[in-house]
Amino acid sequence: MSARTLKNKVAVIAGGGKNLGALIGHQFVDGGARGIAIHYNSDASRGDAEKTAAALKAKGADTLLVQGDLSVVENNVKLFDQAVKHFGQVDIAINTAGVVIKKPILDVTEADYDKSFDANAKAAFFFIQQAGRTMADGGSIVTIVSSLLAAYTPFYSIYPGSKAAVEHYTRAASKEFGDRGISVNGIGPGPMDTPFFYGQESKEAVEYHSSAAALSKFSKKGLTDIEDIAPIVRFLVTEGWWITGQTIFANGGYTTR
Repeated sequence: MSARTLKNKVAVIAGGGKNLGALIGHQFVDGGARGIAIHYNSDASRGDAEKTAAALKAKGADTLLVQGDLSVVENNVKLFDQAVKHFGQVDIAINTAGVVIKKPILDVTEADYDKSFDANAKAAFFFIQQAGRTMADGGSIVTIVSSLLAAYTPFYSIYPGSKAAVEHYTRAASKEFGDRGISVNGIGPGPMDTPFFYGQESKEAVEYHSSAAALSKFSKKGLTDIEDIAPIVRFLVTEGWWITGQTIFANGGYTTR
């Protein structure tokens, strides 16, 4: 099969209104994608999603905004069905959404556990399921996981624990969807310089993470930048389509298995 391109493609991006998701949308449109379905979770993130949609429209792309908690199965169905109805097809599905909870095991509540697994495992599973149900042959699915899957650390039990499930979903989906030419992968960034990272970290932890990667001194703040990850997503859905069923740790040498 010849190398794939973004020309005239349609992408669904969960968490596509800001940070990494928004940058991926911009890079897809810059590469020739004609349509982006931007998912956002709640009214709190509506403004960011609307700004991203306006910016992509200014570049000539068609956009669709879809709100919903993806831990609710029906919201995944709605997201992909609306995208197909609006654009006529879905070629690429990117899930950047998730929740981080950092606590000692003895302090983790049942509500913490349920919140983490709903957002990081359940939502990811049904996103992949609906992508596979609606996606055109020759498509690509990418889920953002975490380099903590390869870490040996305290206080992070339910976050990487819930993300670990996605590795198994990815492998199974890559086998089940492979005969349709669909590639399925996960990317595990290191700690990223976004509000998603800082919310649960102390000053001391931020200082540690900012110097822990082998390439830290070449990063603006020593952390993974969204600009480091978006091109890898773009590669996996285009020239890198032969890579499938994998978790790729893109963290500047922060950790490895």
